[in-house]
Amino acid sequence: MRGWLWIAASALAASACAQTYPYADSRSPARTAPAPPARIMSLADLPGWREEDHVAALAALRAACQAAHDPGLLAACARAPAGADETAARAFFETSFEAVEVAPTGRLTGYFMPVYEARLAKDDEFSTPVRPRPADLPPANLSASGRAAYDTRAEIESLPAPDALAWMRPEDLFFMQVQGAGVLVFPDGTRAKAVFAGTNGAAFAGIAAPMRERGLLADQETSAGAIHTWLAQHRGLDATAIMDLDPRYVFYSLIADDGLEPFGSAGARLPAGRAVAVDPVWHAMGELLWIDGEAPTLAGAFPAYRRLVAALDTGGAIKGQARADLYLGRGPAAGQEAGRIRHELTLWRLMPK
Repeated sequence: MRGWLWIAASALAASACAQTYPYADSRSPARTAPAPPARIMSLADLPGWREEDHVAALAALRAACQAAHDPGLLAACARAPAGADETAARAFFETSFEAVEVAPTGRLTGYFMPVYEARLAKDDEFSTPVRPRPADLPPANLSASGRAAYDTRAEIESLPAPDALAWMRPEDLFFMQVQGAGVLVFPDGTRAKAVFAGTNGAAFAGIAAPMRERGLLADQETSAGAIHTWLAQHRGLDATAIMDLDPRYVFYSLIADDGLEPFGSAGARLPAGRAVAVDPVWHAMGELLWIDGEAPTLAGAFPAYRRLVAALDTGGAIKGQARADLYLGRGPAAGQEAGRIRHELTLWRLMPK
């Protein structure tokens, strides 16, 4: 997803005020009716603001400052306190910003940097190649019709792979392609980052809904973990048929793993728990946002996500104004949490005063 990690499968009562602060430019979709007035409120009145870790929120600000171009935000960056305690950090935010609601409500999901076992040679278990970007892949990845300008997932997987970078379990590769990138661990302990190098141009299509519709998983049991387990248990024709429902295919390059968090589309490292992927049609890279995610639909999920985050990434499945994908970090624990996030999202844009 994440147009990520280099790309990149989301947390997605003041009176109404006539003043608005839209992020709109030539990329914004045309509207057939005037947008309703935006709700503007003090940060102190945001749901969950009092419970926020304001010192930790400064990590989101520092990351945003690396990607922002807005003069007002850059000026706030210059005033940000160094070594602030909780009181000073909260006071800085409340005196520097106000919150503008992004309407209507949308959806929050989560993503992470997966860590998977891999092999340098194919065997019965590690049977799926990590493929490099093909030399004949069109630069734009899309034809004029909007359809994939290259082969689909099923067509690509049917081809030989003499130039494979590594070999993975098929369900692991599929999930790494949803996330956009990952860390590969080889038997000798060597670790490498699989870095996003392009796609076949096909639009991402989630497999959770068709799995529910086919009765393969219950409605509240379509977390990423549950889907991964099903694919592993049905490895072969059944799992392949499900994975082929998503025609999008991601190509990679390999680099040494530095142990650090990945870079997002904005060119800044993603602070775990404080960065989101957003739709660049609606949001500028480096924007500060307040996410209010509640009403989870997946079993085992945290009841709410309310925190300050920075817009530092994009993703093929992240479309819409009130849509966000929260980066949780790297490894299995982050993956378990990210896979359970499917919350109703109210999103607030933090505007410099």
